[in-house]
Amino acid sequence: MDEKMPPLRLVGPEEASVVETEIGQSMVDHMDKAELLVEILPYIQRWRGKVVVIKFGGNAMTEPSLSQRFAEDVVLMHQVGILPLVVHGGGPQIGELMARLGKESEFRDGLRVTDAETLDIARMVLVGKVNREIVSSINIHGPLAVGVSGEDGGLITAAPRNPELGFVGDVTSVDPTLLEKLFAEGLIPVMSTIGADSSGQAYNINADTVAGAVAEAMKAEKVVYLTDIEGLYGDVTDENSLIREISADDLSSKIQTAEITDGMIPKAEACVRAVRNGVTSAHLVDGRIPHVALLEIFTDAGIGTMVSD
Repeated sequence: MDEKMPPLRLVGPEEASVVETEIGQSMVDHMDKAELLVEILPYIQRWRGKVVVIKFGGNAMTEPSLSQRFAEDVVLMHQVGILPLVVHGGGPQIGELMARLGKESEFRDGLRVTDAETLDIARMVLVGKVNREIVSSINIHGPLAVGVSGEDGGLITAAPRNPELGFVGDVTSVDPTLLEKLFAEGLIPVMSTIGADSSGQAYNINADTVAGAVAEAMKAEKVVYLTDIEGLYGDVTDENSLIREISADDLSSKIQTAEITDGMIPKAEACVRAVRNGVTSAHLVDGRIPHVALLEIFTDAGIGTMVSD
């Protein structure tokens, strides 16, 4: 017996208008996506095979949803042929463990004063916890990421920065051999920032400083710093004074005249040094924005503050 077709129903003008609106909106959405794909194509061609160093820190690291988006960004870059290299901090996590252990944090010019006990805590948190979490979040999408420390393979040779800071180090040299081998194997390096001197003494090195130094050594096309603000401001009290682009010389002047303060000092210094030593550009962007790394690399407008030579 033949199945009966459901009776036809006439659609009234109001319902027809709703349907047309939904179809129209769907078409607009599809066109927007198509326009976006067209916009990013030249950037994929431009950045393919180029090293991009991303310093991962701040709220982008501690907020789970932002961490997940960041991992997706890194994987997408990798899949389209960019060579992302993640350098991470872990200041909030170090401070949290120190507080739980009853130890007070002390900072000078944005750098954590590090005695032997604090160094052990920093090493445990950066190498044993934070690094593993970032690697795991990327590897959800496939066996792509490998965690390394600056101590591995002689990657970072360090020296004490200032006796008053204790075991806080400066980068004296970067040996890119290990990172180059990982890239050759199609892997994504995720790097924690404990380095060592020639005697094996470990040092806690500011992640902003390491990101800039590694970008230099790897001849990176750009280094991107994820921060908790939009970028650099001409006037920190005025949200409308965001500086979209600044030269390394002008930024250096702002550091010398104390217009840059606290935790922004290492970031600004690293940006200046990087672009003066061969990195095409350095970027300070708001890590609180989902997919901010992709917005910086794959859009015409860019985002945050760009530092160039």
